Amino acid sequence: MQITPIRQPLNAIVRVPGSKSLTNRALLIASLANGKTRLTNALFSDDSCYFAKALQTLGFDIQLDETNHEMTVTGLGGKIPAKQAELYVGNAGTAARFLSAFLTLGNGEYILDGDSRMRERPIQDLIDALSQLGVELEAKNNCPPVEIFAKGLPGGKTKIAGNISSQFLSALLMVAPYAKSPIEIEVTTELNSKPYVDMTIAIMQDFGVEIKRQGYNYFIIHPSFFSPLSSYSIESDASATSYFFAAPAICGGTVRVENISRTSKQGDIAFLDILQQMGCIIKETDNFIEVTGTKTLSGVDVDMRDIPDTAQTIAAIAPFGSSPTRIRGIASARVKETDRIHATCTELVRLGVRVEEHDDGMTIYPCDDIQSATIQTYNDHLMAMAFSLIGLRADGITIENPSCVAKTFPKFFEVLDSLR
Repeated sequence: MQITPIRQPLNAIVRVPGSKSLTNRALLIASLANGKTRLTNALFSDDSCYFAKALQTLGFDIQLDETNHEMTVTGLGGKIPAKQAELYVGNAGTAARFLSAFLTLGNGEYILDGDSRMRERPIQDLIDALSQLGVELEAKNNCPPVEIFAKGLPGGKTKIAGNISSQFLSALLMVAPYAKSPIEIEVTTELNSKPYVDMTIAIMQDFGVEIKRQGYNYFIIHPSFFSPLSSYSIESDASATSYFFAAPAICGGTVRVENISRTSKQGDIAFLDILQQMGCIIKETDNFIEVTGTKTLSGVDVDMRDIPDTAQTIAAIAPFGSSPTRIRGIASARVKETDRIHATCTELVRLGVRVEEHDDGMTIYPCDDIQSATIQTYNDHLMAMAFSLIGLRADGITIENPSCVAKTFPKFFEVLDSLR
């Protein structure tokens, strides 16, 4: 797909789909609650549909209304109907991690598997933590497929590493209220993506469960239960909004994104702070945010360990800056849908941009002459979406395999085109 540049300053209003992170957490928690919960503005994408279909395979009543962006979940109070199931989750990381923990509450044998890339994505830290709690399960070579021999979750004390993915800790926290005894969790490393754990705790509170914690190092969860909610609204996806916040930084003008505010549960809203450092003007209200680009775009030196999913968006803006940009703290991005650090550097070089690759990130230098190229996406939705931004200003940018955006944002290119 070739991206056509926009020659005039932007003046657009857009709305992006519901948050993948919130949709998948709400699906799991609503399935644990005892009763019916209706999720509104839910995300319908490859990742969320894999999650919903896995729950249906396990015997849950999940009604999907894509036209109205609604999912209605009938929870069973911590019970899993199926005694045996083989679940396939594609390359959906949240589905793989959250369901692996969720299945320990069942009574039977389950296998959870994914595509070839999922079979390269680590899950052993979660396996080890669940094993310490008395669960019998195993993964091959530190990655899916995961085989679970479930007899309920006994509880007790466990330790877990947080430097590969915060999803491991989030998975434990959400199922812990349904253990047979209290669970104490000690995080043994620096925790990546801390805002995602804050999001997990916030949505648990929305459904009526409180936990005790000492920062990001220690958590205690007592046996409890989630309460069903007649309606639960999913915020627009803050990761997805980053592309539309970034567009005026590249093209000039103003873009308003609706159904999002700085009070969002999603940590990726902090992307706006980086845009401000780069020189953009931010206008906030309770239900929309506007970003206006300015004539001079400054390079930045930023640690993005808490918001790694927006690092590629900053990388796409960086060549248009007046000084170099250094992105730090995203070593965990190497084990995502692809090695995002190496892939981003490779494709920027393809465009004629000078880049230095580091273990934990990259340094990107200003570039006055972006070369025409076909961007390889590595079947990674974030690569396709981020690099399409460069095509809004530079000629001759083509995105290979644009359909990979279906993972989280099936209509991305339609919304991008609406900026015109």
